[in-house]
Amino acid sequence: MHSQLVVLGGGPGGYAAAFLAADEGMEVTIVESEGKLGGTCLLRGCIPSKALLHVAKVISEAEELTEEWGVEYSSPKIAIDKVRARKEKVISTLTGGLAGLAKKRKVKVIKAKGSFVNSTTIQLEGDDESVPADKTLTFDHCVLATGSIPAMPPAFKIGSDRVVDSTGALELKEIPERMLVIGGGYIGLEMGTVYATLGSKVDVVELASGLLMGADRDLVKPLERRIKPLMENIFLNTKVGSVYEKGDKIEVAFEGPGKFGTEEYDLVLVSVGRAPNTRDIGLENTNVEVIERGFVRVDSKLRTADPHILAIGDVAGEPMLAHKATHEGRIAVEALLGKAVEFDKRAIPAVVFTDPEIAWAGITEEEAKRDGVNYEVAAYPWAASGRAQALGRTDGLTKWLVNPDTEQVIGCGIVGSGAGELIAEAVLAIEMGCHLHDITDAIHPHPTLGETLMNAGEIFFGTATEIYKPKRK
Repeated sequence: MHSQLVVLGGGPGGYAAAFLAADEGMEVTIVESEGKLGGTCLLRGCIPSKALLHVAKVISEAEELTEEWGVEYSSPKIAIDKVRARKEKVISTLTGGLAGLAKKRKVKVIKAKGSFVNSTTIQLEGDDESVPADKTLTFDHCVLATGSIPAMPPAFKIGSDRVVDSTGALELKEIPERMLVIGGGYIGLEMGTVYATLGSKVDVVELASGLLMGADRDLVKPLERRIKPLMENIFLNTKVGSVYEKGDKIEVAFEGPGKFGTEEYDLVLVSVGRAPNTRDIGLENTNVEVIERGFVRVDSKLRTADPHILAIGDVAGEPMLAHKATHEGRIAVEALLGKAVEFDKRAIPAVVFTDPEIAWAGITEEEAKRDGVNYEVAAYPWAASGRAQALGRTDGLTKWLVNPDTEQVIGCGIVGSGAGELIAEAVLAIEMGCHLHDITDAIHPHPTLGETLMNAGEIFFGTATEIYKPKRK
């Protein structure tokens, strides 16, 4: 079997590339071992986790109404089977929609594991009826979109179903009485929030000195204040020395100033990052260059060192985000079609869907300090926002990073309810090279949280209404 374009991997980047290529008249085949399109993001990542986080947020908001507004509810009763079924319904609805779109576009989907025999041939492993009889697929070009997998250090691979990665945690088999989250990054904190809200006693252990070390500290502080009462313990500067199965419990040994000694848990979530899925797919039989940490080297058009193969998404480097993969998929196809495009973005937004959410785009303060970038900060506390006051969520902050010489916006960070929705305006502003006046001169609706982006700019110019800060001299 031959196809003009083969996309190896059916995640957000893979199916975006395949659908665009088909729309442009190419003959396209997707090879996906799951058989369903959607990849990690849809099947066992961002979509199911956000569905569960929505449940956690509603429970949390009901508790706040009782405590602060005098609207009383009884304690929630969790029917875990129904929660799990609702999550699965969300997944099946979306995967079904993607299957329909593939069919309408005449994109073939082969359910098989694919590995390269050479630069123009893939060997297929699988017995599905979609697999050709000779289990061989040749192509003119291939877009490598195999994504990433959760990292699991060898010391934690003890063969117990009580030690899980993010995929296992999302299965939501039960609500454990005691749970440990190893890793204070966004995946660990999101899943820890879900389980803690559903009733588990959750501990978090982090080797570094703080949570979410990739984010600016002033954005993380409001989250830390809110999350500490929710979690039983947060152990910082602490290493997990070992994990052992002890009856129906997992015994964990801690080493560090945050915690020393052993504790027993019903479930342990290992959330220490992700690794590109480039092993055991035959890349050594091609001219593709695999570099540090297993990533594939690509140029600005997402081309690898092999003229027949392009690479997108998690395998093509950080950040490992679905929306980056989707955009790269489109760029790769357009480059293949000879269009004058390249992947050169000023702002790739990142969102942590905890409560409060944290979002940023462009340059962060941590990066600016590290790289010696000249900048000034214009920050607006949500305590001055009428909308935030009405919602009872004054723990937020919106800030711009501004080039003081040109007044051009180079970065933005937001912490607060719905920060992930608000960051899109900042992405557009940074990509367009907006000056801060462009944002402050645009009329924002009142009362909204979105106007804090305008308000933060007014802080920079000393013209804020709700906060007294004289003009800069």
